[in-house]
Amino acid sequence: MSASWLANPRETRAVLDRFGLATKHRLGQNFLVDDGVIARILDLAQIGEDDVVLEVGPGIGTLTVALLEHASAVCSIEADRELETVLAMTCARDSDRFALVMGDALRVGEKDVRAALAAIGTGAAPRMFVSNLPYQVATALIMRVLVEAPAVERLVVMVQAEVADRICAAPGSRDYGAYTARLGLYGQVTGRFEVGPESFTPQPRVNSAVVRIDRLPEQHLSVQGLADASAVIDAAFAQRRKTIRNSMAASGYDRDVLDAAFATTGIAPTARAETLATARFVSLAAALG
Repeated sequence: MSASWLANPRETRAVLDRFGLATKHRLGQNFLVDDGVIARILDLAQIGEDDVVLEVGPGIGTLTVALLEHASAVCSIEADRELETVLAMTCARDSDRFALVMGDALRVGEKDVRAALAAIGTGAAPRMFVSNLPYQVATALIMRVLVEAPAVERLVVMVQAEVADRICAAPGSRDYGAYTARLGLYGQVTGRFEVGPESFTPQPRVNSAVVRIDRLPEQHLSVQGLADASAVIDAAFAQRRKTIRNSMAASGYDRDVLDAAFATTGIAPTARAETLATARFVSLAAALG
């Protein structure tokens, strides 16, 4: 049994032709046509029948119809106005559990999502974020969900492979940077698999990967603690080729205060930011007061 009846070249082309549509490069549209990938996304997400799922970039509904088979409700955010009527058709069978918000996902707020869900009789906030993300906004969207949607406990997202490398990078590796360290304040990577260009139409020029991120426990850090640690990470990576002491001093931190904090935490002032795990930045922020 297929995970999604749309996840094949024939059905995808039939839907596009029916509505007279072509893929739009500016919106990062590459339609997934590999049902095996959909099945693996569902397996990684582990959606329960009571879960409400948030999705960005549903396209013609290839992943959406699969999510609707397992979730209590799905709220999708789509930027392409031409796809509104397409989604009304492809998701028609589950229209009573499908909410659609048209707009830029970087501008759509939590109130918009709640209102759309309320319109179909769902009062719960999304607990999962499962999406085949538009690649040009993927990093910003992932961080926005982690920061601004605390009810979301799990993210399963398809992104460009090099973005997945940044998300999954370990301290000291080439791909580890400020984004990785900041993401570690909110969640941890618990799964990943690769997806080749042949799984899409048209085929992208890059490889893709699906990553699962589970949110850290709510009591992990306070709102102020998260803000302080984020500020320390930004300052530490501001001048990546410099030592952490020099980079943070150049960002406005007092050198004497820094030296005292380094002594307290056991962090070498000569260390470089990319060698430190997120927990070390949290300790440093706490020591800086």
